[in-house]
Amino acid sequence: MLENCKNAQERWGGVHTVIDHLLDQRKALLVTFIELKNACDDDLTEVSKARIDRFSEHLLDYISAGHFKVYPQLAEEAQAFGDEAALTLAGKLLERLEMSTELTLAFDDDYATPVRCEQNMARLPAWLDRLAKGLTERFALEDQLVARLHAVNSPQQAAPGAV
Repeated sequence: MLENCKNAQERWGGVHTVIDHLLDQRKALLVTFIELKNACDDDLTEVSKARIDRFSEHLLDYISAGHFKVYPQLAEEAQAFGDEAALTLAGKLLERLEMSTELTLAFDDDYATPVRCEQNMARLPAWLDRLAKGLTERFALEDQLVARLHAVNSPQQAAPGAV
């Protein structure tokens, strides 16, 4: 997952500050995910609620940035360029992204309080496996959305015949 994050940043970094911010948040999310996963692998009984909260905060920040900043911005840009195909693709991708959003909210709910965290601690490794799969798909879907918009806004598209 972290390697895919680096590849996305190399492809789209600097294209738009909103996308740059999302990619920075993605990297921070992955760092906290890996730290939590490693802590679970080392000794699940030693994993603190504070560590889970730190990961959950990054997770929710990332999901929120996508829904409330990046996706609307991408849709606005596609509309400005009159790119109906990008808008159609965005609609389909956003439906699929909603599944990982639901997964994220369920995770946050399961570990929201100290009592719930203690009750669900044994399930944390399985949760992280589910989240890894969901986030991997989410990143791929987001990358498709950004790539489609980037193709519309690239200099070759903006100025036909440019080399």
